Amino acid sequence: MKKLLLFLVVVVCCFSCRKEDKFVSRNISKVEIKHILKDSMLSIRAIEIFKNETLQFAGNRNAFGEIYLNSNEWVISQQKFDSLEMQFRSIAYSSSHYYMASIGNPALIFNHYKELVYQENHPKIFYDSMDFWNDKEGIAIGDSTDGCLSVIITRDGGNSWTKLTCDELPKGLKDEGAFAASDSNIAIVGDKTWVATTAGRVYYSPDKGQTWEVFDTPIIKDKETEGIYSIDFYDELSGYAIGGDYTKPDDNTANKIKTTDGGKTWQLVAENENPGYRSCVQYMPNSEGKELVAIGFKGIDYSNDAGESWKHLSDEGFYTIRFLNDSVAYAAGAGRISKLTFRE
Repeated sequence: MKKLLLFLVVVVCCFSCRKEDKFVSRNISKVEIKHILKDSMLSIRAIEIFKNETLQFAGNRNAFGEIYLNSNEWVISQQKFDSLEMQFRSIAYSSSHYYMASIGNPALIFNHYKELVYQENHPKIFYDSMDFWNDKEGIAIGDSTDGCLSVIITRDGGNSWTKLTCDELPKGLKDEGAFAASDSNIAIVGDKTWVATTAGRVYYSPDKGQTWEVFDTPIIKDKETEGIYSIDFYDELSGYAIGGDYTKPDDNTANKIKTTDGGKTWQLVAENENPGYRSCVQYMPNSEGKELVAIGFKGIDYSNDAGESWKHLSDEGFYTIRFLNDSVAYAAGAGRISKLTFRE
């Protein structure tokens, strides 16, 4: 009898511990904003945090640079190529280098030593986003050129890039591309990759770009200014995407979608509820996929229920955001890069 009672006590304790360990979302109520870099001539849509030590950024007017996060000191450089005035909308890094891609024709990718590693000439070429799977393998995606999405891949750490043929990709829709609004059109978890397009579709590769399939979503996409602007995945199953119409930023119909099966199916969420158009959405780290932040030129919004509902935190406008940890992020926009601290 004593052994039976002891067993029951242990079982009850185990279940109690599990209940106590259950993740509870925070209730973020405010965001503190500290401007780190201000320059009214700059427009910055591409930022990445490297080893929690520096933030690399790239923008218009041939500008790129980095911020040292411990001191908030920053440097800006100019990338020259003939007499072009370039706009950089995407940036990504391997273990030792970071790369930035310009929009428009010609498409140009440089490393941070200012060396040109890729050039592509085409009247319709327009690269929108770039990311790395690991130290050697990376991907950049752009608008359709000859009947399919533009996808280039490196397998040697960024030193060389190869464009996939249309035979290697799903057939593109007419004028399908991506929005170069926040360098968040690509989401990567392990070897798995998701790419969001202007046509409201999600391209999926399970094997670092070797094979592809494509899934439709119910996001609003009837006009050329509508579609998916940003996508993020917390793990291999849980993903979120946001968009809308930047010309009608207050419209909140069919502009937020989520998946729980790795992107195969998507459901509209927070339908006819704010926020409206946002250019970037990111999961907060260590949140078990419950907490997200959406950002755009109309402000900053927060969700603690996996994007089912949202709370408006600030009218301060930005284009893109990346998290340092579960409470601190950096955001970039028109004329500035800022440190954001989220508090309950």
